[in-house]
Amino acid sequence: MTELHASAGALSRRGFLASTAAVAGGLSLGFHLPLDEAAAQTIPGSPEVNAWVVIRPDETVVVRVARSEMGQGTLTGLAQLVAEELECDWSKVTTEYPTPGQSLARNRVWGNFSTGGSRGVRESHEYMRQGGAAARIMLVQAAANGWGVPAAECRVQKGVISHPGSGRTTTYGKVAEAAAKIEPPKEIKLKDPKDWTIAGKPLPRLDTAEKLTGKQVYGMDLKLPDMLNAAIKDCPVFGGKVASFDAKAVEGMSGVKKVLQVGDTAVAVVADTWWRAKTALDALPVTWDEGPNAKVSSETIMATLKEGLDAKEAFIGNQSGDAAGAIAGAAKKVEAVYGYPFQNHATMEVMNATAIWTPDRCELWTPTQNGEAALAATSEAAGLPASKCDVYKIHLGGGFGRRGAAHDWVRQVVLIAKEMPGTPVKLIWSREEDMVHGKYHPITQCKLVGGLDDKGGLVGLHMRISGQSILAGLLPQNLQNGRDPVTFQGLNPSGAEAAIGYTVPNILIDHAMRNPHVPPGFWRGVNTNPNAIYLESFMDELAHAAGQDPLEFRRKLMTKHPKHLAVLNAVAERAGWGKPMPAGSGRGIAQIMGFGSYTAAVAEVSVSDGGVLKIHRIVAATDPGYAVNPQQIEAQVEGSFVYGLSAALYGECTVQDGKIVEQNFDSYQVLRLDEMPKVETIVMPSGGFWGGVGEPTIAVAAPAVLNAIFAATGKRVRQIPIKNTDLRRA
Repeated sequence: MTELHASAGALSRRGFLASTAAVAGGLSLGFHLPLDEAAAQTIPGSPEVNAWVVIRPDETVVVRVARSEMGQGTLTGLAQLVAEELECDWSKVTTEYPTPGQSLARNRVWGNFSTGGSRGVRESHEYMRQGGAAARIMLVQAAANGWGVPAAECRVQKGVISHPGSGRTTTYGKVAEAAAKIEPPKEIKLKDPKDWTIAGKPLPRLDTAEKLTGKQVYGMDLKLPDMLNAAIKDCPVFGGKVASFDAKAVEGMSGVKKVLQVGDTAVAVVADTWWRAKTALDALPVTWDEGPNAKVSSETIMATLKEGLDAKEAFIGNQSGDAAGAIAGAAKKVEAVYGYPFQNHATMEVMNATAIWTPDRCELWTPTQNGEAALAATSEAAGLPASKCDVYKIHLGGGFGRRGAAHDWVRQVVLIAKEMPGTPVKLIWSREEDMVHGKYHPITQCKLVGGLDDKGGLVGLHMRISGQSILAGLLPQNLQNGRDPVTFQGLNPSGAEAAIGYTVPNILIDHAMRNPHVPPGFWRGVNTNPNAIYLESFMDELAHAAGQDPLEFRRKLMTKHPKHLAVLNAVAERAGWGKPMPAGSGRGIAQIMGFGSYTAAVAEVSVSDGGVLKIHRIVAATDPGYAVNPQQIEAQVEGSFVYGLSAALYGECTVQDGKIVEQNFDSYQVLRLDEMPKVETIVMPSGGFWGGVGEPTIAVAAPAVLNAIFAATGKRVRQIPIKNTDLRRA
């Protein structure tokens, strides 16, 4: 691990940009979080006890959270953990974001600002709990000092400190200023989770009321005095650039303030309203130099991936024994090819940001999954050191990974604002711009070959993944001797993050990297999504080839994987696995480990004679180690099936003449309300580890449904999305 601990003056801009880029990609960097520095370097005028806890005179408890809120409940969960150790009154708790600029000035006291890979709680719980506990100790000590009694004789409950011996009481709000001057404790003992009274409970989220009343401000809503609005259009072919444009053709249109080129690839119009900016942009004559990718199509990309399925060279992700030899000598050989397309994040809130640039400072307001990465992008585009920039993070109207590793819209708005010094400029992408200039779920195919012995046991397995690498496209510096470890999520031989749940005596899982020109991105669930389809659908195929029940076939391979097996058994029991179903109906099962958690699902579906699919019921189990808020976990699981089933049924971006074809929701469908099945969630935390909950269950949505379709129809769907397969009975 790399330790980042330097004064703001000593941390170079190059080093800051490099470190935030790595964090943005969901790859954790270590950092030092000194509680004494947090208290000693208090922001002037702020009544903070330490960096994470502010107690106001009216007893409001403000918990500062560097992670982002985009609907997953991270702020509430982390506030619960802090409040648990703080022993405060939960009804008085609220949250706020520190800025990455403030954090940089204070030796990165808030640590990692990245919210991705379902890491919001699991990678910040410990130091935030310590922050809450330290604040409690300091507050109690301040009261004890005022009374002239030992702190050990004092008690605290719901923010009220008492001294039973004398009957005196006070509150956190009354001693907060004094507490902030006390040296933080050197040793902190955290509560055992079995003793939690606030954490671990299904408490309502802190942000619900403001969202219901419309008080919550998103980036799209932000208004600043004298603000102008910008619309932008980038070259429709990735790798192309602007050849020419005729600004004079639209400069006289109503409200237009400026027409300009942004970087090498885009043009923008700035106007008094966004609609006037967009109207002028639509009328702007632009000639594009579409570059070398203008003839690329889905067909040419698929041909490249197909070639990789049998290529001699590949990066190995998991290898044990002699897979080729075992398969060659097996009693029965089973082979299949599966495929997964490009998919768009399609966030409800399109990319947007507001910036003010002057020669001395640049400030930015934007929804972002990584405030530090946004600050790095701002600094680079502004031509100013990071110490002269800052980013004010706003709740996200959807992130799903799109607003994490890449901040292309931030760079654009800063470049535009530089042309209008001192004037706030808000950039909003149109829906079409957002859809055709995303960072897409990487496209892959997978050839699977399995060997069964004469008793139906799996003796050899080879999985060849051919296709795109996320790291090669976004963070090439994080490749491992050219190999992308993210490709093997859920298929790793071991580890606490994404290990395979089966023991196969002879196994080989490898990756023939084939990178098309369409840029990849960390799409919610990342590579566990296709990998779960490939592995779990093929396990079903192997089970049927062996003449065995798919559940029993899996169980035989899972004796050394008790946590994987536990969630699988839980969904099978709840769903009534093995019970008869009506004709034309079927159950499918799947499991995977992703983002540190163990998940499984059973889907129940029916397929009409005309081929109409109906998903009736999903039973899903999750073991995240610890459950900070069980209600939030249930909501996340339910939401993950909306996202996962949308991808399975409809999600596909195609390429024609180098361009993304699907430009809006008329051609890029999502799950509708009447298509949503009943979801029964089993939260079964086993303790001892911290797993994520925002992404893991997405991966089991598609394979559970695909296996259920086979059970109902006898048809095997091997290419996503399902909409492209005719499910009518022959």
